[in-house]
Amino acid sequence: MKQIGERDETKATGGLGPCGRELCCSSWLREFAAISVKMAKEQDLALNHSRLAGMCGRLKCCLRYEFETYQALKKGLPRIGTTVQSVKGEGEVVGLNVLKRAVIVRRADDGIEVEATLEELVSAKPDR
Repeated sequence: MKQIGERDETKATGGLGPCGRELCCSSWLREFAAISVKMAKEQDLALNHSRLAGMCGRLKCCLRYEFETYQALKKGLPRIGTTVQSVKGEGEVVGLNVLKRAVIVRRADDGIEVEATLEELVSAKPDR
């Protein structure tokens, strides 16, 4: 008899994940890497345990491999609070849409928030 963890137990029993597909740990995932709440924060997910927990009750394994994608896509995007110049006007970055590689800019002249892709940005001025 061998004692196994929650993830190993779920891997052995299998099932369907919230995405509707077979559990990653049952189908293709071979090793369980460390997963932290930092990974959920980096992906701008709500820190709600019921939404972040997988079938095993621990943090979802998909947070691990999506984390690297989010890190790569965030490179080159200006940080929130940075003043930027875009084809849609100059303003302050108030939000990010990482998957679209776009920023939400609150224009300085009228206060309207517009979405500008990375290609539409002309320049970014460092935050003062």
